[in-house]
Amino acid sequence: MTITLTADPNPTSPTDTIHPALASALAEKGYSQLTPVQLAMTNEAHGEADLLVSAQTGSGKTVAFGIAIASTLLGNAERFVASAAPLGLVIAPTRELAIQVQRELEWLYAATKIKIATCVGGMDMRTERRALERGAHLVVGTPGRLRDHITRRALDLSAIRAVVLDEADEMLDLGFRDDLEFILGAAPEERRTLLFSATVRRGIVELAKTVQKDAVRVETMATTEQHADIEYQLMLVRRDEREHAIINTLLDSDSKSALVFCHTREAVRHLTARLANRGFSVVSLSGEMAQSERSNALQSMRDGRSHVCVATDVAARGIDLPNLDLVVHADVPSNPETLLHRSGRTGRAGRKGVCVLIVPEHRRGAAQRVLSLARLTATMRAAPGIADIEARYRRQILDAAVSAAQPSDQEAEFVAELLDKVGPERLATAFLRQQLAARPIPEDLLPLPPEALEKRGPKRDRRSGEEFAPSREPRPDMQGGVWFTISLGRKHRADPKFLLPMICNAGGVTKRDVGAIRIEAAETRFEIAADKAEAYAEHLRKPGSLERGILIAPAGEPQGKPWQDKPRDSKPRDGKPKFKKGGKPDYKQKGPAGDRGPAPKRKDRKPKRQG
Repeated sequence: MTITLTADPNPTSPTDTIHPALASALAEKGYSQLTPVQLAMTNEAHGEADLLVSAQTGSGKTVAFGIAIASTLLGNAERFVASAAPLGLVIAPTRELAIQVQRELEWLYAATKIKIATCVGGMDMRTERRALERGAHLVVGTPGRLRDHITRRALDLSAIRAVVLDEADEMLDLGFRDDLEFILGAAPEERRTLLFSATVRRGIVELAKTVQKDAVRVETMATTEQHADIEYQLMLVRRDEREHAIINTLLDSDSKSALVFCHTREAVRHLTARLANRGFSVVSLSGEMAQSERSNALQSMRDGRSHVCVATDVAARGIDLPNLDLVVHADVPSNPETLLHRSGRTGRAGRKGVCVLIVPEHRRGAAQRVLSLARLTATMRAAPGIADIEARYRRQILDAAVSAAQPSDQEAEFVAELLDKVGPERLATAFLRQQLAARPIPEDLLPLPPEALEKRGPKRDRRSGEEFAPSREPRPDMQGGVWFTISLGRKHRADPKFLLPMICNAGGVTKRDVGAIRIEAAETRFEIAADKAEAYAEHLRKPGSLERGILIAPAGEPQGKPWQDKPRDSKPRDGKPKFKKGGKPDYKQKGPAGDRGPAPKRKDRKPKRQG
């Protein structure tokens, strides 16, 4: 008997079969439509082949590989029977992800009477060993702990039929390749291996060639298409107001659950303490925490006791928190993979989510580069201010009062007494003050100028038509300025931070005398105040005003004439070369300049005494 689920209500779409025990569990969970990766795993054409699967973060991979290995583990049976050794193995990079995978597979395989054992670092090995001795059909674990159990002969992989490597890219990043090869080397060669990864880069392809046989490549996400369920926002703030912006962002959001990412453990500790002091129900996740602490923090988020979690990237890898609809990047992600991994904690399994990047002004370029590399488009916005948050508070308080039920018979008498003694106005005031006191006070942020929030795109020079980056904007007081060029551009990684001091030192001017700086591909054009331009040009004639190989000239004139800094001649003043053709000094050279005479002879050593 097979039950068929379709991933699309369109009758022309293909229908694929799912094991009946799993189909009933999906129906009970309300799965009316499968995600692309889940639908791909129901394709009967794959048979019992190895699979190399790339799928978007939050696309339901756990259910997908649960569907894929069902036929391999169960065959035609509807339930598992007692087994002396495990039939299936799932390897995950972190403890939290492994526990989460176990939780997902338990409800998915509930009707099959499956026994699942977990083997993860930070837990009691004796408890895990007893669970393995009692018999487990499926083992879920982290690489290091699985290797320990195999080495101590507590885990027997001789009967393994299917192995799943979940988040394989992360396991490689964490340095688990040797552990993976050891574990898979202990499993039978005639097994089925499924490798799931968010990205299929070179390391993943090499690992697949090592541990898989003729794997079928399954691509279920478009690399150039933005995640439709995640709205990206770039929030530009002043350099010293980043934490204030984080607080106001959390207060201005309707989210029931939020995740804030930081780069370091110290940053997690600091921000957690700051939010707790402001009245947020907050927990933290970082690699230094014990497993029990991390489990308690996640459970606190799942049952609603906490609403904000501050975490590092490693600790939060692969976690799935229900109702998580806001992700905040407290630090600008260093690469597109980190950005996509963090953001993928929301917008999962069809739910909508918002991702906010808190970006100081001086980090705007870095944030936009990471977004561009990740092929993401973000809406530019300012941080919410006190007025915005107070307006939200008023709406919430009014909605709470309007939606309140009529007083019951037991309450009516006391309500009437309150109205008689206090009066409606004072009673409403007391209610308002009580509500406001229960909410954190927003931070006062200095507004950014409107032009700071404008989208910056490439500009073109009026004369050449070439695109340039307006690294230093024109100044209104720089009337009639004279343009010069310096032989450093974008291909030399030119940056105003080192160009401006170089320009000033080369011509004996100050920063106030330099106007706009426009960095182009091979050179940079800059403006000198009109009353300083002639003296600037004269100063450039002096030797040693520039580093060797760097040239400055008035715009429109060939660089190096007449303002170049000539390199020192290799000949002395008497016209005789100081060096040979090969570039080494000629110590035998005669002449008044540089004559060092013949090379000194090495003193003979005294002969050693014989005998």
